[in-house]
Amino acid sequence: MTDVSYSLPLWGRAGVGASSAGNALVAAVLFTLLLLATFTASATTTVTDDRGVAITLTQPPQRIVTLLPSLTETVCELGACQRLVGVDSFSNWPDGVRRLPHVGGVDDASIETIVSLQPDLVLLSSTSRALTRLESLRVPVFGVDLKTMADVHRALGKVGQLLGVSPAAAATISARVDRGIGDAARGVPASAQGATVYFEVATGPYAASASSHIGELLARLGARNIVAGELGSVPKINPELVVRADPQVIIISQRDAASLASRPGWSRLRAIREGRVCALTQQQGDVIARPGPRLDEAARSLALCLVSTKGGAR
Repeated sequence: MTDVSYSLPLWGRAGVGASSAGNALVAAVLFTLLLLATFTASATTTVTDDRGVAITLTQPPQRIVTLLPSLTETVCELGACQRLVGVDSFSNWPDGVRRLPHVGGVDDASIETIVSLQPDLVLLSSTSRALTRLESLRVPVFGVDLKTMADVHRALGKVGQLLGVSPAAAATISARVDRGIGDAARGVPASAQGATVYFEVATGPYAASASSHIGELLARLGARNIVAGELGSVPKINPELVVRADPQVIIISQRDAASLASRPGWSRLRAIREGRVCALTQQQGDVIARPGPRLDEAARSLALCLVSTKGGAR
């Protein structure tokens, strides 16, 4: 495990000049420094990120940049939205973050823009290309791996530690999310249980597999994902896989739903022939696709898909 310690960033440091104003002034300065050192020691936090790197902050961050919508939402749910000074290009919830500077995404983050915002913490994917570049510039970074529901709960706890919020805050959010998913599952009638489902994340096609957070939500709701978890969290699949599996329900964006029947062999799929295609709005798609603190809302949307398409086992 690697240890990285951050005090104030370079742009937050000031020079200390010599003074000969007398012993009283020197004593006052030393006393003040002692107080600051005591406060800093009490505020110091060390948290290990998902790369296995231990990050030490000498005080709770006040200028945060997030490079994933899920992390933006996590910071805001933990009550620290006002500390955000920049977000990724796709962050759009809560509404207030739309007014913040947008600095790019996982693969195209603008390092120059991020540095200009003088962040004391950047939260980003543990596999982001921006991570090592920002580290080389001494910008405090914390890498997070978000693929499963367990990842979401872990991220809430670790980000909460970094922010210096009460551990109870993260625990309360986690409990609310889990309770909401359970309520959504109980709302799916037996007639809609056991459906085989294909969830398309993006054209390619890229699908949510059984090992993704979406796959886990579908399983909690009693559905069966046709895309095996062994293929990866969100694999690019051969469309023939869907034709062979012939799912009872297809969940896809409104934008792509209209063209499904034109894909080779897909017009024969029972989900298309019987009208069991759940077309998600942009807002619904955002909530479901983001492994973050709104998973309870995501579960409700997915449950509605299963109920409205009546895709249960037959």
